[in-house]
Amino acid sequence: MFQALVGALITGVTLVVTINQLVLSQELGPLGTQRERMSNSMSFRGDVEDIFGSVSPPEPESFLQALIDNSREKAEAFEQAVNGNANDDLKKEVVEVTNSITDDADVVIDELEDRNFGEFAVVKAVLDYNYSWKLYEVRRIKVEYDNELSEEERRTLIELISILSFFGPAREYIKSLYFQWELIDLSRNMIYTTIPALVVTGTIALYLRPTMFPNMTLGIDNLVWIVSIGVTAGFLPFLLLSTYILRLATIAQNTLAIGAFILQNSERSREIDWE
Repeated sequence: MFQALVGALITGVTLVVTINQLVLSQELGPLGTQRERMSNSMSFRGDVEDIFGSVSPPEPESFLQALIDNSREKAEAFEQAVNGNANDDLKKEVVEVTNSITDDADVVIDELEDRNFGEFAVVKAVLDYNYSWKLYEVRRIKVEYDNELSEEERRTLIELISILSFFGPAREYIKSLYFQWELIDLSRNMIYTTIPALVVTGTIALYLRPTMFPNMTLGIDNLVWIVSIGVTAGFLPFLLLSTYILRLATIAQNTLAIGAFILQNSERSREIDWE
């Protein structure tokens, strides 16, 4: 049994090293590729800052927080702009959308407060902001009431659509950074746990004899205690690997779609009515 554990641990280390190489390979490339990555990143920030009217925060969690806070401000500005509109149905729908955006924004911003990138709480908080449904709602308002909107109302609505559209790629990019962060942590922690596990299981496989621990502790043979400790040490790296994979798989499943695609009923505020 311990010989099998030693082989499995060595295979697991090899697998983790391969994963680590794949993650790090994304950071390698010629100067032109790195410059293009930099240019795309700065171009996106420039587009966002045109809506912000100021320089965007450098920290990922603060950047997402600023996007959510700005979407709340744009929604409130749109609601104020349509107050003078004669269409009561339009005003009612705008109030519902604004309340949905502001309520979710308050919750998510509070969850992101005093959080640092790399923590699961940051990603979890961002997942709670169902921007896809909000983007659908405001785009539907634009289509249904476009002819009844004034220039000021249309401008504030377009700004709201733009800021919600920016949230999608920003979340996906920061999610990919979090995945890389977690996979690097997984590689490091697997090495930290696998080396002691190899020492324990390898020593037991080579030197353990039934006559080495003849006595009993708490009514249980000492040999049983030694074997149990060895098995626990051998399985610990695989338990660690399972927790990381389950967490990353859960996040990936909840963020498969980008834009105005809704995969889960929990992200909807109400049933979708088609006309």
